[in-house]
Amino acid sequence: MSLKANFDLDKTKEFPSCLTSVIIPEGITSIGNNAFDSCTSLTDVTIPNSVTEIGLSAFYWCISLTEINLPNNLTTIRNNAFGSCRSLTSIKIPNTVTEIESAAFEGCTSLQSIKIPYGITTINQNTFSYCTELTDVEIPESVTSIYGGAFDRCYKLTNITIPSGVTWIDCNAFTSCKSLTRIIPIITQLSGQSNQFTQCRVLS
Repeated sequence: MSLKANFDLDKTKEFPSCLTSVIIPEGITSIGNNAFDSCTSLTDVTIPNSVTEIGLSAFYWCISLTEINLPNNLTTIRNNAFGSCRSLTSIKIPNTVTEIESAAFEGCTSLQSIKIPYGITTINQNTFSYCTELTDVEIPESVTSIYGGAFDRCYKLTNITIPSGVTWIDCNAFTSCKSLTRIIPIITQLSGQSNQFTQCRVLS
């Protein structure tokens, strides 16, 4: 089933799980909460540059989605927007994005790399937790806080560069990053809680 839509995504919609592709029309500014939640057959999404916000769980459990191009004017990615998109291998977040909410990419178990755009100041709770194939993360100098579970169980993450402006790393931010061997710079003092790197077994 393919849908070339003329609908208002500023309001929450529900679409069938058999939906395979969607073209969101120019002029839409927001993809509503749960808009494509559990569209398990969805493989192709076209989002126009007029979209500035992707709502809560908008693409949650779209387990067949392998890639998506985010619009150049996007500013906000809400909670769990791409949660459990377990076939998603890559996603380019435009530099216009200033807010990525909690668990936005949680459970994207095929995601291999991510570049967080400059302008993001906080990596929220569980943003990339259970991204078990994630090996490469770029954190911009604008980030000052990394919250609990942000990279929890990113099993293949081997090294990470913490920007000099980071003053808070919450407990369990990097829990069970079992392959993490190196943090740059070497952190000797943290303003956050304890146990930030619990079960990082090979970290020296």
